[in-house]
Amino acid sequence: MRLNKKIPAYNLQEILIVLVIIGILLLLALPNLMPLISKTRSIEAQTQLTHIHNSQTTYRYMYSKYSMDFNDIDFEAPKTVKEDGKANYIYEILNATNNSFKARATAITDFDGDGVFNVWEIDENGTPKQTIKD
Repeated sequence: MRLNKKIPAYNLQEILIVLVIIGILLLLALPNLMPLISKTRSIEAQTQLTHIHNSQTTYRYMYSKYSMDFNDIDFEAPKTVKEDGKANYIYEILNATNNSFKARATAITDFDGDGVFNVWEIDENGTPKQTIKD
């Protein structure tokens, strides 16, 4: 003897309605989250620039000058997302003298899609500064 007992469950329309509501809520929340996403990605630039500053300071203690070459300060830039890596910034040393240096991190990805790329710089003082905000 077989009993046909109904099991309480959701039907397909109810599940689709819930998914549509979640999608609408995400679309409403996404513009508010973009600055937060951009801010978290800029931590990469700040960390790498601080590492460059520390390496430049060590090099200056040894040779009484700052270097224009990453190889001299033992800094290897991480592979970018365009090179199948994870980094979102490219790094360069703009100038280096006996008493000062300036390094820059430029984003290769437009985080919020407005056409402006994020740029951070650091000098011999050791505080990363955002020069162009994305």
